[in-house]
Amino acid sequence: MARFQLVRVKVSWTVLLALAHLTYLLVGAIIFQFLEREAESNNRNHFQLEKLNFLSNYTCLDRPALEQFVQVILDAWENGVNPSGNSTNPSNWDFSSSFFFAGTVVTTIGYGNLSPSTVSGQVFCVFYALCGIPLNLAFLKQLGKCLTIHLGRLEKGMVSVVPFRQTVEALSVSLFFITGSLLFLVVPPLLFSYVEGWTFGEGFYFAFITLSTIGFGDYVVGTDPGKEYISLYRSLAGIWIIFALAWLALILNMGTRIMEHVIGLTHPGFKKQEEEDVSSSKLEDMSKI
Repeated sequence: MARFQLVRVKVSWTVLLALAHLTYLLVGAIIFQFLEREAESNNRNHFQLEKLNFLSNYTCLDRPALEQFVQVILDAWENGVNPSGNSTNPSNWDFSSSFFFAGTVVTTIGYGNLSPSTVSGQVFCVFYALCGIPLNLAFLKQLGKCLTIHLGRLEKGMVSVVPFRQTVEALSVSLFFITGSLLFLVVPPLLFSYVEGWTFGEGFYFAFITLSTIGFGDYVVGTDPGKEYISLYRSLAGIWIIFALAWLALILNMGTRIMEHVIGLTHPGFKKQEEEDVSSSKLEDMSKI
């Protein structure tokens, strides 16, 4: 009877998570549609109006020729060439930009604004990603361990000041979170906003979309042809991504453990059943040996 109750708790929690995830996606879809659909329609109408005005001002050009020219612009953009400016625009494949691109490959960010156009480059990118993604995950894991060790030292150093261990853990985690937020989520957007001419909101948006590895590609550093960047600008941005990802992974890991602890307190049967499943799995493995 007890076994049946534990299984029922586990199944109900799984169903609850599935329903919550589906509901979250549905709500997000509705809100995004509400927020963005009208703006998209306005932008499309504005673009069509501009094409009509262009044709009326330049009567020597017909609609098929204009559509062909627009397609040329789209092809150039898809190949990483900014259609604005002239041929003196900085290369997208200098060392700094290539280093930044390599970082977006191994971190699976993939902005989409730049990609290999040659067959050899595409083939190399595939094998580079196959080896680089596991290497990056191993590096982030090791870097997370180092950060955890420093966090433990911080806790030990605070024990002498605050006698209660739970209070020390809460203070150290809070200090670690605040310091990391300043270093990776506050200061970099300020610098990006200053260099790129963005608002702070746009810089923060870029930082979060990057570090969450969503990588829409609507905002990318170092791509404005009207600006002169220092040679290592994008390389430094790539290094920021690596260390910020390690910090964010550790924060998310802490959040996961907190959620598991809360679930264990609110659903004791779920935690007990999970431990029994792990124990039975180990016994099965030992019996096979």
